[in-house]
Amino acid sequence: MKNKTKLFADIYLVIVLLFVLIPLLSMIIFSFNESTSLIVFTGFTFNWYSDLFTNSALREPIINTLLVALISTVASTIIGTLGAIALSKQNRIFREMALSFNNIPILSPDILTAVAFFVFLIAFGFERGLLTMILAHISFCTPYALLAVYPKVRSLDPNLVDAAYDLGATPGKALWKVIFPQLRGSILAGSAIAFTMSFDDYITSKFASGELVSNISTYMYSQAHGIRPSVNALSTIIVVLIGIKVVFDYVNLKKNRKEEEE
Repeated sequence: MKNKTKLFADIYLVIVLLFVLIPLLSMIIFSFNESTSLIVFTGFTFNWYSDLFTNSALREPIINTLLVALISTVASTIIGTLGAIALSKQNRIFREMALSFNNIPILSPDILTAVAFFVFLIAFGFERGLLTMILAHISFCTPYALLAVYPKVRSLDPNLVDAAYDLGATPGKALWKVIFPQLRGSILAGSAIAFTMSFDDYITSKFASGELVSNISTYMYSQAHGIRPSVNALSTIIVVLIGIKVVFDYVNLKKNRKEEEE
């Protein structure tokens, strides 16, 4: 009976993995297609990868996407981390109210956030462009960063900070030397979520940037004639980088477990 249960579990797991991976594999395969066809593979080429660096129409959205994602990730992670630390010092009622307000943009549909930011920009006469896109991304990424860091902040031992003060540490030094090292994992998780949210965003980017500035998402949606294989090449590079990161984390996790067992 156990063998049958394990067999069914293995089959189910394989089906789920195939369901997830087959679309990615098809995208990777056609990123090497010689023609622009997304149906028929006519030959092998690396042209679409070189096109990422030579095609100015695609190069600009890529640069904008990375620039906006990096800036918004750093800013939202700093704001979210400091906000989580400050929030942990407040009384329970204020803390719960602040967390409820923080969850509003997370639970709201993206279109509401985009329209709200669009109305804000128009009402105050801001000219839409790259800067407003960055501000919009910081705005909707910060709640995710705060939510990722806050639980870890609440679990910190306050005696460690008091001990640092007793040993002569300033508040800034205690924050840098005692609190931040303990929050490193949560900060990295929050920054990863913020980067992913920013990199993938379309609706808010479209409303906040106008027609003159585009990122990868707005560029892809503007391709009425169909997606160029260059986009497949870019997506393949991203998948490979994510795969390397996953394998690296898995190897480190196994290594740490082995060291703990020893």
